[in-house]
Amino acid sequence: MKLIEEILKEVTHRPFEIPKGNWIFYQEWNRALFLHWVVPFEQLRKCVPAKLNLDTFDGNCYVSLVAFTMEKIRPKFLPSVGGVSYFDEINVRTYIDNDGKKGVYFLNIEASKTISAFIAKAISGLPYEKAKISRTEKLYNSNNLKKGFNLNAEFEIEEIISEKTELDKWLTERYCLYLDLKNEFYRYDIHHKEWEIKKVNIKSLIVNYKISEIDLNNRDPNLIHYSEGIKVIAWKREKI
Repeated sequence: MKLIEEILKEVTHRPFEIPKGNWIFYQEWNRALFLHWVVPFEQLRKCVPAKLNLDTFDGNCYVSLVAFTMEKIRPKFLPSVGGVSYFDEINVRTYIDNDGKKGVYFLNIEASKTISAFIAKAISGLPYEKAKISRTEKLYNSNNLKKGFNLNAEFEIEEIISEKTELDKWLTERYCLYLDLKNEFYRYDIHHKEWEIKKVNIKSLIVNYKISEIDLNNRDPNLIHYSEGIKVIAWKREKI
């Protein structure tokens, strides 16, 4: 519990107050590669439910692909389970601001293990699906056979970004996620320490993700980040 206490002590980086009540899940998002694109508002609006307000930075909408490894996910009073609690994940997300709470909304979300995708979808309601994913320290490869999505990235991790821009913070410091499920809308609040992000040198990159109007196929990202990871606590979802 000392680790959780340390996480909960650091709140000054948050854009809104930490949730009241007890957290229910712990998880780690490790070795994360962030690819960010500017996308047209009109195209993105067609992909996101009208109840959710698209957030913008300097008038621009963004979509991000985040490829990382989920580790040690567990309920508050239970241990993590090796075969389920550890898996590679890719999510494609955009940015939402409802009621002053800046968060993310997933346009697509994939996990490397069938059992993990099934359990995560059942528990969270998020639309997890199986993809074939493999990675090393400097490579990330995935293939979603059902949708024809794939990512092949080779990269070099560089120095820490000591002076973050406001855009760096806007893209990474998000403390809730929004979910539409059976015609109802929910928000999951989360908390973690501030992201430590690094520069990345992309050696080669193939992205094939076309989600409704949003086409990322073979487009160079507008911005790229990397992080060794963060430790996250999450609260029960709240209906909005």
